[in-house]
Amino acid sequence: MLLVILLNNPVASALSLVMALFSLSGLYILLEAPFVAVLQVLVYAGAVMVLFVFVIMLLKLRPEDLQQDRVTIGKAGVVLLGVPFVGFLIHKFLSVPVESSFKPVAANFGSPKEVGTLMFTKYLIPFEVVSILLLVAIIGVIVLAYRSPTDRD
Repeated sequence: MLLVILLNNPVASALSLVMALFSLSGLYILLEAPFVAVLQVLVYAGAVMVLFVFVIMLLKLRPEDLQQDRVTIGKAGVVLLGVPFVGFLIHKFLSVPVESSFKPVAANFGSPKEVGTLMFTKYLIPFEVVSILLLVAIIGVIVLAYRSPTDRD
């Protein structure tokens, strides 16, 4: 997952995200939810990543646009403030008793009927909010990256 953030080339970063999504699919298989694993690959690693790569290609980035950014005091400050916060979250996560944090998995966990029922009843609003968020983010990237025809040469 770190390669998605650290790679300078957006296409390589998108391919790293595809690998991360395939890894997440493997975790679903380990949880004995093959339907959710297949949905993960089809929807996210397939359709959504094709959309992301399409937007990246639409940007028509030049090699000089991909130059490595310099480390500034502001970026270093964000990292230095973020490290203690992440350490705090890890400490809080590890201090939770194991017995109280895990619940038994239902027998029909990950079945198509269960996923459909939950998606169209309990999680319909969050599902639609995420889809609108993705759409707004893609439109925002296109608006921010728009160059006039004279700048494209």
